[in-house]
Amino acid sequence: MENGKTLKSGEFLVDETSFQDIFIPEEFNEEQMMIAQTCKDFLETEVYPNVEKTDAGDINLMKIILKKAGELGLMGIALPEEYGGFGQSFITQMLAAETIGAGYSFSVAFMAHTGIGTLPIMYYGNEEQRQKYVIRLATGEYLGAYCLTEPGAGSDANAGKTNARLSEDGKHYILNGQKMWITNAGFADIMTVFAKIGNDRVLSSFIVERNFPGVVVNPDEHKMGIKGSSTAQIFYNDVQVPVENLIGARGEGFRIALSILHMGRLKLGANVIGASKKTIEDSVRYANERKQFGVPISTFGSIKHKLAEQVIRTFAGESAIYRVSKDIDAMITKNKAQCQDKGRATMDAISHYAVEAAILKVYGSEALDFVVDEAVQIHGGMGYSAEMAVERGYRDSRINRIFEGTNEINRLLILDTAMKRAMKGDFDLFGKAATLFEHMDSITDGKPEGETYFQEKFRVLKNFKKAILLAIHGASTQYGKNLIQEQEVMNNISDMIMETYISESTVLRVQKLESMNKEMAVFKAILDVNIYEASHKIRKAAFDAVHSFAAPEQACRLKKVMDILTGSECVNIKDARRMIADKLITDNTYRF
Repeated sequence: MENGKTLKSGEFLVDETSFQDIFIPEEFNEEQMMIAQTCKDFLETEVYPNVEKTDAGDINLMKIILKKAGELGLMGIALPEEYGGFGQSFITQMLAAETIGAGYSFSVAFMAHTGIGTLPIMYYGNEEQRQKYVIRLATGEYLGAYCLTEPGAGSDANAGKTNARLSEDGKHYILNGQKMWITNAGFADIMTVFAKIGNDRVLSSFIVERNFPGVVVNPDEHKMGIKGSSTAQIFYNDVQVPVENLIGARGEGFRIALSILHMGRLKLGANVIGASKKTIEDSVRYANERKQFGVPISTFGSIKHKLAEQVIRTFAGESAIYRVSKDIDAMITKNKAQCQDKGRATMDAISHYAVEAAILKVYGSEALDFVVDEAVQIHGGMGYSAEMAVERGYRDSRINRIFEGTNEINRLLILDTAMKRAMKGDFDLFGKAATLFEHMDSITDGKPEGETYFQEKFRVLKNFKKAILLAIHGASTQYGKNLIQEQEVMNNISDMIMETYISESTVLRVQKLESMNKEMAVFKAILDVNIYEASHKIRKAAFDAVHSFAAPEQACRLKKVMDILTGSECVNIKDARRMIADKLITDNTYRF
């Protein structure tokens, strides 16, 4: 794969990307498609037939299914070959995550094991730890869990009270504390546990084996959804952890935790795409079968509207997922070439794209919530029945806006992290914003005569970015360092950033599809509606921000400029949505 131009995290705000420099799902090779098919086959043969039993709380059955996945090699996709894995690219890892995302509770258990349960040791552990634990985690001989959250430390992870003190003989850390909401707690053999050593202000990270004396796991929690996923509290009572089980350096745990969460957010963004596609298929098949007034309900305009919107949001999120995945692969290659430890080279690349990770987590989880909600509505009364898959999908979806950092935290991270990257000198955000602000009264929409289809889309995107820069300049000038306390304004600007990145990714994908001589009408329909809706969302967020931070006279000026910059071309959204829905209805499955 050619590397091309790779932007740094957040740099898309001030720079442009060529479609030639991105990866799109239509470019998957035969090996990647075979891996995805293996994942699909596993869901069909092992997961779906047992979903009622696992949701009823059969922890042992979930454990058995996970171990079968390990025997097939599915748990080693992200791991290097020397540790029993397949050493696949980040793009391929995301494809596997997407495919497994259709697996309801199994997806949560599987991703917790292969991601946050295994990768802290793989990426931050030493060679001895990798040999002892990662190889067994890769095969499913060991199952993993990640223990960070505590009763008093959720979003504020560093507020945790779990403590480790060095034993008098210096051979063990004596671990005491409590963790909660721990996925796979009911059967995990190996736990990555975060605790403060002595009076340290920051966390350290430890490998704790389930059979260490003093580890006590509570019964599983009763939850709204993902009922087949084991979730429980774990207590550590004078647990003797060998000093060689410290992961990384003392005090490095907080960095490890944050880095792993960035990775988790990216892979959640892929998971929800798989869940969305399955839900869309459930929706269209029911709509094609269910008749009212003598015809299938899929013939009704209101149903077509719902089906099309499900597709548009899923297609757009998918476009962004694989765009950033290629950027991460390119940075991993660059880091390894600079002689970094392979594990840290990978993790540094993944955690670098923190802005995009937060975007994909928020957008993807909220898009899936929309998709499952509309699926229930399409099913009508049957959608409220536990007989139907969409009822389970509806309940299971809700957790995605909470774990891997709440969407509220992630919205704040989008803007805050982008600004911090700019302050470090990764790209010139503030200089360009100040120049634009100085000349804002002369801003026009920039539309030339004879504009082509894609020229228009990129001009609109460029204007969205100008609106973002004006909002950042205005808000940061007004509030200075106190901007972080103005969460409503930060959320407004983050929403503008998120919609712009998702829309730009969609434009680039559709342009690349045209270069591949694909039939374009339906893809342009998806893009047209996406840009149309994004422009209205960005305008609303911009107006809300401006009215919050600007004095009346300046607000009036800014509002006029924002109105210009958030405009988009006219599009018959009814016909566009019907074209999208008609393809879905005819195919009776998701083929976009």
